[in-house]
Amino acid sequence: MELIHSFLTAALILFFYMTALFLVALKRKDNSIADVVWGTGFILVAWLTLIVYGSFTPRQWIVNLLVLIWGLRLAIRIHLRDKGKGEDVRYKKWRQEWGKYFVIRSYLQVFLLQGCLLLLIITPVLFINTYDAGPPGLLDVVGVTVWLLGFVFESVGDWQLDRFIKVPDNRGKVMDQGLWRYSRHPNYFGEVMMWWGIYLLALSVPWGWITIIGPLTITTIILFVSGIPMTERFMEDNPVFADYKRRTSVFIPWFPKKD
Repeated sequence: MELIHSFLTAALILFFYMTALFLVALKRKDNSIADVVWGTGFILVAWLTLIVYGSFTPRQWIVNLLVLIWGLRLAIRIHLRDKGKGEDVRYKKWRQEWGKYFVIRSYLQVFLLQGCLLLLIITPVLFINTYDAGPPGLLDVVGVTVWLLGFVFESVGDWQLDRFIKVPDNRGKVMDQGLWRYSRHPNYFGEVMMWWGIYLLALSVPWGWITIIGPLTITTIILFVSGIPMTERFMEDNPVFADYKRRTSVFIPWFPKKD
């Protein structure tokens, strides 16, 4: 029963959070805010459910600090990247395509849908915040290690890409150095790893294996929906990208193919 209350609380938090952000985006005429507040939404849900249902055990502290670190870094990075650039091209395209249905479709397909996906992804954290079980063990160490490796891939990959983009001479070129030499999307690979790491932490709590819905959701989104497919469609007209795509692993880092 307590777990149901935890999920209902998380769902209610997300409903008001996403509705408020939708109203802000509507006033600013910029749905790009949805990207910036993605990470902070996880922080809000994680820490509020911890305060209401948790007992601040070591495992709960660990997982909520991991969410805080990931969410803050992601939100700050996207904010700095998009600051002063106006609405992202994806949302501009939808604004034109949706026409008179733009307002309602923005609310349902951008903000509320994002809230629903967030609720699925954060499932392992909700279980940990509700049902902790004993002190951290070997499985928790493995989970934190996987999360740390993922954090390195995502944060370093983003840093390398941002530095590359800032160089004017790189316009029209494809980033193929550093981690990007071994994966076309090392940052996405890192994000998926982090959520599988958190899932390993959840395996120590009652019925924790059920929370596999969380990492499976983020993996599916990145591999087949709005992560890699959307990014690569944007790049497919670049002839340089075709060669990069041929020799570089799409997701899991691996040595590039030789010419």
